[in-house]
Amino acid sequence: MSREALPFVAPDLSAFARSLGQALKTRPAAEPPGHVELLNLIARAAGHRNVQALRAATERPLPAAPLAAEDRPVLPLTANARKALMQFDSRGRLVRWPHKFSVQRLAMWVLWTLFDGRRRYTEREVNTILMAANAFGDHVTLRRELVNHRLLARKSDCSEYWKLPARPDAEARALVAAWRARSGTAREA
Repeated sequence: MSREALPFVAPDLSAFARSLGQALKTRPAAEPPGHVELLNLIARAAGHRNVQALRAATERPLPAAPLAAEDRPVLPLTANARKALMQFDSRGRLVRWPHKFSVQRLAMWVLWTLFDGRRRYTEREVNTILMAANAFGDHVTLRRELVNHRLLARKSDCSEYWKLPARPDAEARALVAAWRARSGTAREA
């Protein structure tokens, strides 16, 4: 490994420490982890696949076009928005279902941006989008929560879904902007 400076930020130190502690407990070896293994454990605790993914996330070039005014955070991220952002990995996927309702609500706004307001979706299409958008394998909960939060609507027989024209508050807009900047996701409809 080269000795290059790699910026590292853990917005939620408690969640990071908990994740790292669990990873260290589940290691089968009795010896402490080696240098590279420890780097990978730290990167995974921060929501990355490994240290190479962490390095790639920090080397991502800045977007060519400036963000639209509605995508710029009007406020710094609140504690709940920082917690919500930590639920997503560097690829923009939700890695765990948040425990706190206020963090769940914010995470739903990020998923809401994945849908086009000008079209109707089948249940299978919604499932496909949500399966790609999460890493914990529960697209059904996400689909139900998007409907419960009134961000998506559906026919009573669940044959058709559509994005509702909701308006995120400043906290949700700041989170979505931070999520897009971190994951490199282009602005969608």
